[in-house]
Amino acid sequence: MLPVASCRWQMRIWREPHESMYATCMSTALQAGGGNVMVWGMFSWHDLGPLIRVEQRLNSTTYLSIVADQVHPIMLMVYPSGDGFFQQDNAPCHGAHIVQEWFQEHEGDFTLLRWPPQSPDLNPIEHLWDEVKRAIRQLVPQPSNLTELDSAIHQAWCQIPRITFQHLVESMPRRIATVLKAKGGPTKY
Repeated sequence: MLPVASCRWQMRIWREPHESMYATCMSTALQAGGGNVMVWGMFSWHDLGPLIRVEQRLNSTTYLSIVADQVHPIMLMVYPSGDGFFQQDNAPCHGAHIVQEWFQEHEGDFTLLRWPPQSPDLNPIEHLWDEVKRAIRQLVPQPSNLTELDSAIHQAWCQIPRITFQHLVESMPRRIATVLKAKGGPTKY
């Protein structure tokens, strides 16, 4: 999930006193903090999955509908033999009883990886969110409303090179071994 909140950008502009009202010496500012767009996404070695805009707070019901309506059909299509793995990062909605029951009912369709809570070192999608954030920060002009921000997020997501997410998948065994060797402590990875 990628919550993207508006950021306050500071910029210094050097100008002569008589230039203060020139358009090139002015910048716009968001009032009242702007807004945010929340999306949920998934990927595998094969491809990027859909990016789903989450209109309300991501709770167990919303998350379960994403898993049932989006993840499950994709996993059945990409891994018809049931040999796919699904990783989640143990956000509170992931551990909800209704979500866990759903995964138990569908355990033959794919394997849900048991994962330690709060493990950003081992959550590869965070690297893709960083790619999206970097791409959006480089936009000129920056998105000026939520519709533009949503569009920019989706465009940045679709432009992530295949090699980027394939490398993340391929690096997981090495990353896990590094964290195990450090006994869960800080790593240089």
